[in-house]
Amino acid sequence: MFAPREALFSGPLTVLAELAIRNKTIRQVFLKRARRKLYDEVVIKNVTRRPERVQEDKYLMMRNMLNSIDRLFQENRISSQSLNGLLKILIAEILLGDIDHRKKAYQQNEVAYPGFLTISPTKACNLYCKGCYAASSSADQVKLDYEIFSRIIDEKTRLWNSHFTVISGGEPFLYRDKGKNLLDIAREHSDNFFLVYTNGILIDRALASSLAEVGNITPAISVEGLEAETDFRRGKGVHRRILQAFGNLRNFGVPFGISVTATRDNAELVVSKEFMDFYFRQQGVLYAWIFQYMPIGRKYSVDLMITPEQRLFMLQREQHLIREQGLFIADFWNSGPVSNGCISAGREGGYFYIDWKGDVMPCVFFPYTVNNIVQIYRQGGDLNTVLNSPFFESIRRWQRSYSYMKPAHQVGNQIVPCPIRDHYRLAHKVIKKYGARPSDEAAEEAIKDEGYCQAMICYGQRVNQLTGDFWAQNYINPERPQPIRKKVSMGRAAV
Repeated sequence: MFAPREALFSGPLTVLAELAIRNKTIRQVFLKRARRKLYDEVVIKNVTRRPERVQEDKYLMMRNMLNSIDRLFQENRISSQSLNGLLKILIAEILLGDIDHRKKAYQQNEVAYPGFLTISPTKACNLYCKGCYAASSSADQVKLDYEIFSRIIDEKTRLWNSHFTVISGGEPFLYRDKGKNLLDIAREHSDNFFLVYTNGILIDRALASSLAEVGNITPAISVEGLEAETDFRRGKGVHRRILQAFGNLRNFGVPFGISVTATRDNAELVVSKEFMDFYFRQQGVLYAWIFQYMPIGRKYSVDLMITPEQRLFMLQREQHLIREQGLFIADFWNSGPVSNGCISAGREGGYFYIDWKGDVMPCVFFPYTVNNIVQIYRQGGDLNTVLNSPFFESIRRWQRSYSYMKPAHQVGNQIVPCPIRDHYRLAHKVIKKYGARPSDEAAEEAIKDEGYCQAMICYGQRVNQLTGDFWAQNYINPERPQPIRKKVSMGRAAV
């Protein structure tokens, strides 16, 4: 079904498309039409009958992504190959193709498969960060076999029509097996667009040049705030080296963003005007993923989690940044409405996670497993074997009953969408019922710790209480008379 879009960005037409989109007048016409099409499909038609505000959130996320791409051209900092990757894969296959694919699946009452996978091919890392979710270090050399790594990507593309792959770690740019590395994976799977979470230390001029040549990788570089906060968690001088990586990526025309861990200590800073101005306007990042600290991994601590009150503050601030400032940011978990709630365990349009040992988990922050993909392959199975496991199916049943497939006026609070973070009692029960084994010692310790269990349950209950009114007022109760409120603008918000 994607052949027509594929043809638009192949051969000589790729050159014409590049020349056209680099022309400001033509580009603005294209963007105006793209925004209108997205708004019409997502908000007006709304074939899945989600709450209107949920659909507005989705549209705004896509609008802001287009705004970020527009900035690349305004500042003349995108390589030809990176542009080809954006046009051919990110926009044609993933953005437009995904809308068409899921619309058709819904109308024909078909099951839509996961939209992507997250894979950590190596546990090795050149840093030793406090509270690392993966507990990575330079001493850890566990890695996926290259053939297994490549097969996973080929299989999910072929089985699910999935063209988006997230790479985490460890440090992904340290991955080596049989003389091949992450760039070889990207070249081999040129029909996929790769989002790579990295500490950025290895992105020198040579690597930035290679990323520009490959064209289908965008690095999301980890920061913890500004210089003081980043160096405190990641090591002295790390922030300075990150700024050097930013400069290298800008110079070679590679689109990049940042990944931020929000803790009790930096929650206000990472959504502040100072923070956003520094990274978006001064450093040229295109997007920011905010991950609220989850107490797993190295020396996990419930006390490092943002407080329920901070979470509500961040939610309100983030909505302003997205709606009024036009910034392309997403918060895991405050942006739950954009994805119709939890996307773990291979939910339609969602994902699951495979680590360096081949262990398969519902998501990056749910460190319990019943399957290993290496063993599955040895037994003649494939990714669908994992997808159809009772462990994953039980989580998907909860997702559907809680919010995902509910009528618009009954959708559960998607600001608290996460079973392992916001509904820990449920996660604990599922782990025990299906005999899911911990992925590491920290996960084993946590599941046995009654104090940890009670703290997580209480945390979820408190956040639900604080955000419940916001959710009901802004997203639910369609029968109630609603005050007249300003419709979301389809235009280009200030960036």
